[in-house]
Amino acid sequence: MSRGRTILLLLVAWAYLCSHGNGLRSLRRITAGRQGGTGLTGQDANGVPLKRSKRGWMWNQFFLLEEYTGLDHQYVGKLHSDGDRSDGSIRYVLSGDGAGTLFVIDENSGDIHATKRLDREEKAYYTLRAKAVNRITNTSLEGESEFIIKIHDINDNEPKFTKDPYFAHVPEMSPLGTVVMQVTATDADDPTYGNSAKVVYSILLGQPYFSVEPNTGVIRTALPNMDRETKENYVVVIQAKDMAGQMGGLSGTTTVSITLSDVNDNPPRFPKSEFTHTRALPESTEPGWTVAVLRATDADIGRNAEMSYRITSSDSPTMFDISTNRSTQEGVVTLRKPLDFEKKRTHTLRIQVENSNPDAGFLHYVATTDEATVKLIVEDVDEPPAFDRLSYVMEVKEDADAGTIIGSVSAADPDSSRSPVRYSIDRRTDMDRVFNVHPGNGSVFMLRTLDREENPWHNISVIATEFNNPRLMSRAPVYIRILDVNDNAPTFATYYETFVCENAKANQRIQTVSATDADEPVGGHRFFFSLAHEASGKANFTIRDNKDNTAGILTRRNSYNRLQKSTYLVPVVISDGDFPMQSSTNTLTVRVCTCDREGNMQLCNQEALVLTAGLSTGALMAIIICVIILLMIVVLFAALRRQQRKKEPLIISKEDVRDNVVSYNDEGGGEEDTQAFDIGTLRNPEATEESKQRRDIKPETLHPPVRRTMFLPPAHRDNADVRDFINQRLQDNDQDPTAPPYDSLATYAYEGSGSVAESLSSLGSITTEGEQDYNYLSEWGPRFKKLSDMYGGEDSDSCRDS
Repeated sequence: MSRGRTILLLLVAWAYLCSHGNGLRSLRRITAGRQGGTGLTGQDANGVPLKRSKRGWMWNQFFLLEEYTGLDHQYVGKLHSDGDRSDGSIRYVLSGDGAGTLFVIDENSGDIHATKRLDREEKAYYTLRAKAVNRITNTSLEGESEFIIKIHDINDNEPKFTKDPYFAHVPEMSPLGTVVMQVTATDADDPTYGNSAKVVYSILLGQPYFSVEPNTGVIRTALPNMDRETKENYVVVIQAKDMAGQMGGLSGTTTVSITLSDVNDNPPRFPKSEFTHTRALPESTEPGWTVAVLRATDADIGRNAEMSYRITSSDSPTMFDISTNRSTQEGVVTLRKPLDFEKKRTHTLRIQVENSNPDAGFLHYVATTDEATVKLIVEDVDEPPAFDRLSYVMEVKEDADAGTIIGSVSAADPDSSRSPVRYSIDRRTDMDRVFNVHPGNGSVFMLRTLDREENPWHNISVIATEFNNPRLMSRAPVYIRILDVNDNAPTFATYYETFVCENAKANQRIQTVSATDADEPVGGHRFFFSLAHEASGKANFTIRDNKDNTAGILTRRNSYNRLQKSTYLVPVVISDGDFPMQSSTNTLTVRVCTCDREGNMQLCNQEALVLTAGLSTGALMAIIICVIILLMIVVLFAALRRQQRKKEPLIISKEDVRDNVVSYNDEGGGEEDTQAFDIGTLRNPEATEESKQRRDIKPETLHPPVRRTMFLPPAHRDNADVRDFINQRLQDNDQDPTAPPYDSLATYAYEGSGSVAESLSSLGSITTEGEQDYNYLSEWGPRFKKLSDMYGGEDSDSCRDS
């Protein structure tokens, strides 16, 4: 079967070659003359005759069908030379594209075969070279000749689209025949041969909405005014078929996803024509709060769905405002002014919505606006009292007496109940309790006098509360201005101190003074300067008022003697021009100095020199004190450092404080009692007596305690009962296992026997007061003089009386 197919293909190829005139003529041998013959065709530039070599054979090209499916090698053609005598002396050699692999030649017969199936789409032609050589000498019998093997195309490739799938957009409501896009399919077959590569387009899916042009692949709308809101996405399948669409041609398909883009062909619409706010608005709602939200719908999307809201009419103009939330396209109604339930309980608005970006192409038949009515209900709220003003400004003179009324405030309950109002001062704004307010009528009055120079303004807050509901309150700021009165006398603007030369001339100005006043008269300050009355008669200086709130101090005589008087105190009286007039006396210090002819100071007292340098006496003293303090700190620091360096370490100190550790466990014994701490035991523990009991443990009770009899001096035998009691308690504690540690301190109110003066207590006295002799007190020294006077004197008096 395969052999028959091969023969059939060869016949077709033979017919094709014959029809194109390239059949055997391409294979025939062209002889230019007899073998070995020559012919003159001309001469060259040197006169040498030219010879034409004889060609034994040549050809142009062979044709070969692609996609050969036979079992044998496909025959291409035959090479034959005129010099071939068929005796095997000639060998044919093939070289070039695919020689030896794709194409082989029989070196004896010159037959050429293709060894593999060829694809024209991979390579359309092959260029080879052939020559005939002597088998023995391997010399070329004829020149090498080049020929082409061209692959003949068959329709073995279907059309393929450049994309799969395609995506396209077309505006909705487009007219019939609007171009959507163009699709392109390519065929790998030879476009120059037959119709194998001629593609025709057709639509398989997508009718009747779209169509495609057969030759160009341009897709167009097939229906007018397609509505995106009805159907937005379409899927169109396009087929491309080769062989000009004839039967037996190969085909390919692609999918085109077409989306209708939105145009602004729909107006916004309210879902209903009337909205009633289901939740009442408290009249305490603050301005700026949202009171209602409206939402209109628009079938368009994106920018075409943007809308704007506005209030077209209202029974409460300027009470509400509306804006558009661009993210949600909602109309937000906000409050501009406070609500008042007592004045109006219902508000009605007419709101219009419209396209923000209308399309001019649809304005003639599509409405772009819609309207709805909104009703808002106000809810009554118990409100705090409302002041008749936002703030109050009051004035009072600084010389006003305590209790003076400076103004009043007024507030009322805005509710229908008209609850009475009580007034009070917010003491956080009046910490010094300068003002107060009448709780009933709101009159603000003073609690004490004021000083404008201390504080020209006072800012307080008045609180108004309802009697029925004290938690409801409101505040109003009150600004109190303190008016000035002339209650301050003018004084020198600064401290003045100057000097005068000994050789000064009369009426020579030595200083210009100015004044200051804490008051602030409306017309400004006007100061008058003069010498004090008590100094005007014997004054050494005069004063001249400059009429500009300054005055000049002038000399009154021609010379001054520094040795006779070095300092003059000039009393200057300064008066203001206000009512009542205030005045004060200020002192100008003038020091006498020696000057040269030009008036430059040469010799003066120490204080004048300091003044010339620009420093006052107080400043100089402060500097000197600071220097002294610094020097003292430095000296003290140096002494401490020196002491630290000289101090010996504790380990080498000559004074061993351990020798002075003395225990004073009781009131008796004094410094002679060293049994509590024996330093010798610490230094030489081996020297401790073995028979001596340890004081830090309980004594052994193997032997019963022996009651020791204490022999007392005659002077102390009277207290034997007390000592016996204490000794008995000591023995009881020694034998008691539950008693405190042996070395613990127990006090039994016994003073001991170490006092030289013995006991001064009268409890142990066996004599009466009259039998006592206190003359020995005078022998104890001045410390007991008071006792000696008290007791010794009484004895003498009693004796005198007797």
